[in-house]
Amino acid sequence: MKANENTVIVHPDVILVPYRKEHVAKYHEWMSDEELRELTASEPLTLEEEYEMQRKWQQDEDKLTFIILSGESLPPLEGDVVTPELLAGQPMIGDVNLFLKGVPADEDFEVEAEIMIAEPAYRRRGVAYTALQLMLSYATDSSSPSPLPVPKDRLVARIGEKNEASIRLFEKLGFTVTKRVAVFEEVELRFTAGDEKTWTAGSRKTLAV
Repeated sequence: MKANENTVIVHPDVILVPYRKEHVAKYHEWMSDEELRELTASEPLTLEEEYEMQRKWQQDEDKLTFIILSGESLPPLEGDVVTPELLAGQPMIGDVNLFLKGVPADEDFEVEAEIMIAEPAYRRRGVAYTALQLMLSYATDSSSPSPLPVPKDRLVARIGEKNEASIRLFEKLGFTVTKRVAVFEEVELRFTAGDEKTWTAGSRKTLAV
């Protein structure tokens, strides 16, 4: 999405950065894993197709994507601008996405949230919880650029019914199971906690280009 092409969100544990061409090779490596493709309902792509997909995602106004980097070894940042060179040494560990389906005026408009922690060493450490908080806070913030912000009450997640850890994760973020779709073996969760629910926002920086 153009809205976040120069946005970096910094937290002591994780850093959200826009999906850029320097991330494609690692992302392609992840998507070569059959288990990850199954978990994310993804089709195998060639490296060239992954580069084309990255370019498309950067321009689409209906898909907001951040790559998740570990923030553990990042030195304290000064100022509002961060360089790609400074971030280059931070391990790339996953991605977090929002899919905007329709326009806010539509009765059935919804915003579907997804997250993938691809690196096993970073699972079950609270990384997904933090990254989702940063994403949801950014996407629903009234100061976020168009086509954001999105209304909280239109947030939805769809998760395999056996993925109890992910279901609990979204429940912790204020989502409630509202539907079970037996044919797809998944549950649908919608945000129901209301405006009183807040998420960690992190520190918003501008990526130098």
